[in-house]
Amino acid sequence: MHEGALTRLRSVPHSRFRLFVLHHAGGSHLGYRGWVRHFPPDWEICLLDAPGRARSSGAEPVREARALAERMHEVIRPELDRPFGLFGHSMGALVAYELTRRLTGAGTPPVWLGASAWSPKPGPERAEPRHLASADRLRETIVRMGGTPRSALEDPDLWSYVEPLMRADLELVDTWSPDPDAAPLEVPLSVFGGADDRGMTPERLAGWADHVGGDFAHHTLPGDHFYFTGRTAEVVARITKDVEALL
Repeated sequence: MHEGALTRLRSVPHSRFRLFVLHHAGGSHLGYRGWVRHFPPDWEICLLDAPGRARSSGAEPVREARALAERMHEVIRPELDRPFGLFGHSMGALVAYELTRRLTGAGTPPVWLGASAWSPKPGPERAEPRHLASADRLRETIVRMGGTPRSALEDPDLWSYVEPLMRADLELVDTWSPDPDAAPLEVPLSVFGGADDRGMTPERLAGWADHVGGDFAHHTLPGDHFYFTGRTAEVVARITKDVEALL
């Protein structure tokens, strides 16, 4: 069932827990549809889309993380009537963090936050912003990130859609940093990443521990930036275990 920016493949009217999933840069909810069947049957999984993709492909993408978190807050506000959590991969991780800050300030914090393959610690993307790269360099960046075959990026029609969306999303990612004056979140946080992710190494992901005052778990799995490819069931099992310990 599609509800604007929210997709609910399996409605669970009396669900025990609701999980909101936020996608990576250049992605959409489509990349996470296959996750839903692996979660417990009494969980309701809601896949979120940022503007500029899926059913809002004609909308202008949001280029600033806190502004996108505000948009997502409006989307999920009617859905906060039971225990819920947030999981975001890459761009989705930092948006989930900013959204958790907004929810906490509004008095409706999630019971759990999952941050995957992005870190609050600054890295080379800040020194050499990827969204300003030439088209060829941008293609190479996307290929290195994984998840998109090179042949797709060389299709002129597809590239005309992908390029502006990726530039907008990478601007959001490359210009984001957490508020240095913000108090640590008192929300349990689980961090996920690939052992071979050269951009988001396990050491860099460990930097999330400085931004939470609640429980902290760090999961390193085989693979690169899209470490969950081919191992979705294992990743979902780890998410489920961490959440179930809190319910």
